[in-house]
Amino acid sequence: MTTSHQGISSKRMGAPPAVLVLEDGRIFRGRAYGAVGETFGEAVFSTGMTGYQETLTDPSYHRQVVVMTAPHVGNTGVNDEDPESGRIWVSGYVVRDPARVHSNWRAQRSLDEELRGQGVVGISGVDTRALTRHLRERGAMRVGIFSGNALPDEGTMLAEVRQAAEMKGADLSAEVATKETYVVPAIGPDGEAVPVGTAKFTVAAVDLGIKGMTPHRMAERGIEVHVLPATATAEDVYAVNPDGVFFSNGPGDPATAEHPVSVMQAVLERKTPLFGICFGNQILGRALGFGTYKLKYGHRGINQPVQDRTTGKVEVTAHNHGFAVDAPLDKVSDTPYGRAEVSHVCLNDQVVEGLQLLDQPAFSVQYHPEAAAGPHDAAYLFDRFVSLMEAERA
Repeated sequence: MTTSHQGISSKRMGAPPAVLVLEDGRIFRGRAYGAVGETFGEAVFSTGMTGYQETLTDPSYHRQVVVMTAPHVGNTGVNDEDPESGRIWVSGYVVRDPARVHSNWRAQRSLDEELRGQGVVGISGVDTRALTRHLRERGAMRVGIFSGNALPDEGTMLAEVRQAAEMKGADLSAEVATKETYVVPAIGPDGEAVPVGTAKFTVAAVDLGIKGMTPHRMAERGIEVHVLPATATAEDVYAVNPDGVFFSNGPGDPATAEHPVSVMQAVLERKTPLFGICFGNQILGRALGFGTYKLKYGHRGINQPVQDRTTGKVEVTAHNHGFAVDAPLDKVSDTPYGRAEVSHVCLNDQVVEGLQLLDQPAFSVQYHPEAAAGPHDAAYLFDRFVSLMEAERA
């Protein structure tokens, strides 16, 4: 086991000691942040300088311990308007220097209070730069955070980490998705909700871990969104008489997602306009016959450069994915649903960031065009979805 690293800055008054243990034996020491106890998950890092509240409440982070590369976290506190879902989904939280005092006119409580209130175990005072470099070199791996005044010995903690479930092979979307269908009404020009059933378009959105901002972005464009559980069938999708079908982001290994793949294939058979984001992009890849694979450490943050190959433009985008589609970048592929091509690519590492069919109205992107918090360079993709539905109706 490698030599332990002493926490570099957090000697928060009254906070008990905490230890972060990686499955390869590397240990970092700090102080408890949030709830006291122990937690396990996959260690990943997020490069966003802002938007920690949206990160924490993104269902795609289910069963992951998020390391924040930004050194100061919690400065603006927590409010009840910015969450992307009804709860915090991260398994654990790692920061270097937590804010001692939060300051923002919208803040209702501190981040530390929010983590404690939702039982999220975290650690502060960690050299997150060293930890991030380690994960970049060795790859995302299982991790445990242990906090309290009476901690197990290092060998026991490491053994517990190595017994934790891995992300590869994990089928998680149904664990985070809605259990019941709900409707997000379209928003009219006056900013008020349009009566259900009177919107310009209706979209069936399959919830695989959807973020709240996604149906909102569609509602802003006059779309009534029916959000369906991850277990929804093709019959459930078409029961809402949709003009388009959407597949959301979500956690887990796309190789396990047999049910959503079969539902998407049914949508492709009917040639209904289709749009997928993140996990939805991986589902489209599988539905078309491409494979998927696990990235070494993934893309997470709000500063990732992506090129839209259909326009040549480069966008700064928000990401949260540890898996990717294995599709050829340099040719058009024949699929059971017509010709397909890679529409977007990450400029950092040439990972597939989008797919589109050339013979019917279907496309997807690996990143998050709803971008909350984050850049809005890719918001046009929702307009592209609207254009597909308009063309199909015409």
